[in-house]
Amino acid sequence: MSKRQAIKNFIKALIPVKFQPYVKLTARKIYFFGFKYKCPVCRSQIRLLKPLGFDFPVIKEKQIVGGGLRNAMCPVCRSSDRVRLLYLFLRNNTEIFTKQTRLLHIAPEKPLEEIFQKHKNIIYLTADLVPENVMQQMDITNIQYSENNFDAIICNHVLEHIPDDLKAMKELFRILKAGSWAILQVPYSKILEKTFENPSITSPEDREQIFGQKDHVRIYGKDYTEKLRQAGFKVQEYKWTEDRDLNNSSNKLALNEDEVVFYCQKK
Repeated sequence: MSKRQAIKNFIKALIPVKFQPYVKLTARKIYFFGFKYKCPVCRSQIRLLKPLGFDFPVIKEKQIVGGGLRNAMCPVCRSSDRVRLLYLFLRNNTEIFTKQTRLLHIAPEKPLEEIFQKHKNIIYLTADLVPENVMQQMDITNIQYSENNFDAIICNHVLEHIPDDLKAMKELFRILKAGSWAILQVPYSKILEKTFENPSITSPEDREQIFGQKDHVRIYGKDYTEKLRQAGFKVQEYKWTEDRDLNNSSNKLALNEDEVVFYCQKK
């Protein structure tokens, strides 16, 4: 064990367990403090961002939004650029933090999960195909809940993993209450008119080279919105760069300028 690790373990032993997360958060806020960026999720002023994403050639070739290697992770709360955008959209354009809401959060992002759990008005359910660290195991192509069950669904970067994505979209539509909404984010190509998929590509190595990630089965194109409409949704594409409250030349919030929020309503 290194001397540095020994000191960390000694300090940790002095702090009661229930206070350790708050101490860690405060320590990261102090260490990464600066004025270059501001994270709206943890409300930290930070001097740098950490890298995330992948660097496969196909991501650049197909100009895939939300998949490339970039400096975009908050070092304090570890929120990504897409998580920060989603949080700002929810805060500014929905009533999720003020109105009683039955929320289904699929493959939950930890920074958002921690925020939702603090709001007593949110009846919160997390789910994933792999049951570890979620409340409910769920295959979203065959959801075990009845129709008209949830007021809101968040499903971020999941559909690109699912062979029958249209069936999953229809299932998400089915369990939403009438008049309710879902946010269904995916990585998508800026230049592909049509979604590209090939079921014969099955090895992780081939998928990395062709789809940009070892467990992806497609690259969505400009027809993604039409696919959501086929499942029954009314879709609005929210572009934050057109929002006067968020658009600024310095981009201190460190958002992806090409990222669109797909706001899907069940009418």
